Amino acid sequence: MKSKQQKSGELERGKMLAKESAALLFIDCASVGTKDLVKLRRELKEKGSPLLVMKKRLVGLLLKERGADVDLKRFKTSTGTVFVTNLESAASSVYQFFRGLEKEKKISAKGGSALGGEGLHILGGYDLAASMPIDAAKIIFIGKLPPREVLLAQLLGMIAAPIKSLLYIMKTKSERS
Repeated sequence: MKSKQQKSGELERGKMLAKESAALLFIDCASVGTKDLVKLRRELKEKGSPLLVMKKRLVGLLLKERGADVDLKRFKTSTGTVFVTNLESAASSVYQFFRGLEKEKKISAKGGSALGGEGLHILGGYDLAASMPIDAAKIIFIGKLPPREVLLAQLLGMIAAPIKSLLYIMKTKSERS
């Protein structure tokens, strides 16, 4: 059990991280092993989105100071808070991590996942800039999106396809003449 001094230090660290963050993501840490949690923490830290496992009451106090009214008691499990600077990057990392973890568990459990359905560990979030909650389904949707570079390449391909087709038709017509 943490002392009052440790909890206040944790709250101060959370406040400091929240000042730099655009949003918060809440994840379920209850059934995730320590080794896996360290791996997720390291991956998120590289992307500039630190993960803190804080008491829900402390996160509630942190959000209340920012003028947000979020009920974190609805989450029945131990909750980790990801302080996000780039929502797309962090959502993708969290989603891919839990998806990989679920695949590993499915293989070892032979048939059923010990962790549950897809995206079950993503509980929700809060957009600090817009002062509004983010639904878990929206975070999962954002996490499933391909990276920005891939989306730009797909868009470029879609724009270039009609032009290539037109050039092919024109080349074929000129060869027949």
